[in-house]
Amino acid sequence: MNKKYIIACLLGTALQLNALGQNVVSKGFAFAEKQTDVLLSATEQAKASGKKGVTPRTLSANGDLLIVSANDWCSGFFPGELWYLYEYTHDKKWMELAKTYTTPIEGQKTNAGTHDMGFKVYCSVGNGYRLTKDQHYKDVIIEAAQTLSTRFNPKVGSIKSWDNKMWKFPVIIDNMMNLELLFEATKLSGDSSFYKIAVTHANTTMKNHFRPDYSSYHVVSYDPETGAVLKKQTHQGYADESAWARGQSWGLYGYTMCYRESKNKAYLRQAENIAKFILNNPNLPADLVPYWDFNAPGIPNEPRDASAAAIMASALYELSAYSENGKLYRSKADMIVKNLTEHYTAAPGASQGFILLHSTGSKPSNSEVDVPINYADYYYLEALLRQKRLADKKPVVD
Repeated sequence: MNKKYIIACLLGTALQLNALGQNVVSKGFAFAEKQTDVLLSATEQAKASGKKGVTPRTLSANGDLLIVSANDWCSGFFPGELWYLYEYTHDKKWMELAKTYTTPIEGQKTNAGTHDMGFKVYCSVGNGYRLTKDQHYKDVIIEAAQTLSTRFNPKVGSIKSWDNKMWKFPVIIDNMMNLELLFEATKLSGDSSFYKIAVTHANTTMKNHFRPDYSSYHVVSYDPETGAVLKKQTHQGYADESAWARGQSWGLYGYTMCYRESKNKAYLRQAENIAKFILNNPNLPADLVPYWDFNAPGIPNEPRDASAAAIMASALYELSAYSENGKLYRSKADMIVKNLTEHYTAAPGASQGFILLHSTGSKPSNSEVDVPINYADYYYLEALLRQKRLADKKPVVD
């Protein structure tokens, strides 16, 4: 067969795949814009009716919109979605709305009672700074990092997650996501103490949170006086030794991000091994949207977690830019995003304007099971943006 013909066919196939990916991105964002208009209207109506809160989080069992205060760990995701809509569309309407919804979150920069500073401040203010370079946002990020640093215990080598009497010093796998704030604060301030805390926390978590198969425990409790591990448990998963789906996604995303910021190959290998556990798991459904726990006893009759899938897709897109397994990771992320777009989105104008359905917050406490949740929408939009950057031959993270 003619060599030039073969090359032309390969190029044509690549262009077709790229066009299909871009179609998913444009379709996803077009739908997201329309849904977000609905959600904005529903949020303002809820506030006008007397509901207290600043940002939409999820729906109640009867379909009512639940809005939460800035203190809630999910408060920063909706402002972040608005920033992503602005990033994709360049429509100043979304920028102004993003600023409006980001403002109430800024006060969290001094909240030392939480480890969720990254989720709250970085997803909102962090994206605002990235897209506008507003000096005010820069100052908020640095102060938030200073506050988060007060929760670091050098004896343990980790940032404390919860102030909960059930544990002396609990650290959850979710906490890996807050390290991005610390990395950014070092770059913005020149203060390397934030960086040192972030890598120390990542190293401690890598040592103690993971099993030989690279699945992760949800909670590891330490003795704050000695740094000794006291317990390894779950809080939102099926069992202490099970693999809670969103927790595996947090780990995948967290170590991919840590490699980006540190170039430590140990973090790259960790992310690759976590990806292997997820993608090769016999209980991962064909559409790659996981059940809420990989070891849930009723599989296949268990709730899915679209939020875990969205986080996984976003992480895999970034990991694809660093790893020798990049083609595999990118193809899997493409499949997840395509399936979320085609089979997990709300009906147009429905679900109070949320984008994705079928997420699971905490199945053991029967909280937010099979509902839309704002962090699913946030990471879905982030995954779409990362897919577009890769298609445009741009760095996956700017």
